[in-house]
Amino acid sequence: MDKPRHPRLTGPRKHAAASGGGRRAFLGGLLAGGLVLPRIASGQDLDWNADPMPGAQRNISSFRALDWRDFHPTLGKGVILADVSSRALHFWSGDESIYLVFPSSIPMSEELTRRGKTEVVRKAERPSWTPTPSMRERDPSLPQRVEGGAADNPLGIHALYLSWPAYLIHGTHDTRKIGRKSSSGCYGLYNEHIARLYPLVEVGTQVTIF
Repeated sequence: MDKPRHPRLTGPRKHAAASGGGRRAFLGGLLAGGLVLPRIASGQDLDWNADPMPGAQRNISSFRALDWRDFHPTLGKGVILADVSSRALHFWSGDESIYLVFPSSIPMSEELTRRGKTEVVRKAERPSWTPTPSMRERDPSLPQRVEGGAADNPLGIHALYLSWPAYLIHGTHDTRKIGRKSSSGCYGLYNEHIARLYPLVEVGTQVTIF
């Protein structure tokens, strides 16, 4: 028997959002803690009224609901979908008990955007950052290396490394980048969001960027 799909943000859910303060309250909650959909059988409601982070309203993505089944035959260790058009990152845990959605930064241009299927091959806390040769070609003023934890480290506090070299999902100290075309190919999240996602993601989690 097919498993029930996750509920779309339409019908009663949409009305629930409106009763909680409308679109502003819904998107504020999305940005503040990530949209969390627990296992459907639990019957729990979403928290539509969480307070947004300072300045988050500027970076609201054009959210749209997705289903992992449209991209992968099985969940495996989990699925991450990076939606370039709506500038959002979706995550399902391997047992389908957790579904999270976060606004993200996306590559600055189509030339820097790589689409397709990959997977998480490594995780790092307080990752160091070394600009790639192409980054240094575009901006010769970039440092040779920035140590993990430094305020000017563009990888923030956690990083998920993909099987494609130099492509990551990571945090950022510069919150202005979230929801915008602002990266050299990676997908950035608020540090608060990557900290929430990081312990849930296993090495081997499937990733599709589209």
